[in-house]
Amino acid sequence: MAAPAGQKKNQDEEGHQHFFSVPAYLTVSGQLHLEVMAGAFPGVYTFGPTFRAENSQSRRHLAEFYMVEAEISFTQSLEDLMKVMEDLFRSTTEHLLAQCPEDVALYHKHVSPGYRDNVDLMMKKSFNVITYTEAINILNSSSKKFAFKTDWGCDLQTEHEKYLVKHCGDVPLFVTDYPYALKPFYARDNEDQPLHTAAAVDLLVPGVGEMCGGSLREERLDLLKTRLAQAGLDETYGWYLDVRRFGSVPHGGFGMGFERYLLCVLGVDNIKDVIPFPRFSRSCPL
Repeated sequence: MAAPAGQKKNQDEEGHQHFFSVPAYLTVSGQLHLEVMAGAFPGVYTFGPTFRAENSQSRRHLAEFYMVEAEISFTQSLEDLMKVMEDLFRSTTEHLLAQCPEDVALYHKHVSPGYRDNVDLMMKKSFNVITYTEAINILNSSSKKFAFKTDWGCDLQTEHEKYLVKHCGDVPLFVTDYPYALKPFYARDNEDQPLHTAAAVDLLVPGVGEMCGGSLREERLDLLKTRLAQAGLDETYGWYLDVRRFGSVPHGGFGMGFERYLLCVLGVDNIKDVIPFPRFSRSCPL
């Protein structure tokens, strides 16, 4: 953080600044803050920049990007989350097409000719829903050769996500109930041994792959304590356990990458073309 000229800096022996008296980091997500707020409000959201130290030069990754995040109280259903995700996509796209028709038409004419038909299809058709297990079965039944493994328990890669979307009609696709081990500590345990999955969902969209990711949150204190202890995070997230201990409610939420949304509706091929001054591995203009 920049300090006023002449102000003495608070530094330790190694020269590290401690403006907050504790180590501080760039924001990765506003989810945990929203979970606190969800104890007082039925629905909360945030929109702002987030940062990821992903050492990737791919066409869909940035180190700094914008994310819409929402948290919904008093829900124990992934269907509730999926409805909000789908409604958000549809209402945002309707507004974009109505308020910025010339800008969108410019992209669809010069950058991605004919892509408006794809957008119209996404708006007309219902979003598809499959489980992670069904997704793995589809991939393993395909004659296509994938670069990454498609065993149950492996995370889905971009090539898998794009194939699944195309296989299911080239409209947005929800994939639910991922292996518990693949998801973060806050995802709710489905307790469905022997598979053992989490109540988590990703929204995959044509040409991009994953655009949204969400889950029901684990509100059961004993299960959450065990998961945090297994990850060695019980001391770091003691305050998070207190949120459950002193009055949480069943809730869930999701995040949507805004630039990936723009890729989907504009038909752009590279995420660096939908944000000014893109920041990514080994590149930080301005």
